[in-house]
Amino acid sequence: MNRHRPSVEVLFRSVATHAGPNAIGIMLTGMGKDGAAAMREMKDAGSYNIAQDEATCVVFGMPKEAIAVGAVDEVLPVTKIADRLLARLAELGGVAHRV
Repeated sequence: MNRHRPSVEVLFRSVATHAGPNAIGIMLTGMGKDGAAAMREMKDAGSYNIAQDEATCVVFGMPKEAIAVGAVDEVLPVTKIADRLLARLAELGGVAHRV
């Protein structure tokens, strides 16, 4: 799919279908638009999505495309994503501890 194998598009589409609001999507550095449309499907299904910011990406293609299609709730430096993920899980009532 999208000339990529494996394709994150397939993974994110499956997450949208089967996990919906119980999912958190994270788009990290990468080339092209693979995953952007399916991340939007995740968001439309109720997931919370984070993208890596341009300043900390080696290649800003994939996060840029996800942001452009409105699939992203937050854009963060890569060094902040893990802490935000744990905070989001805690907000949702999950048990989140940094190891």
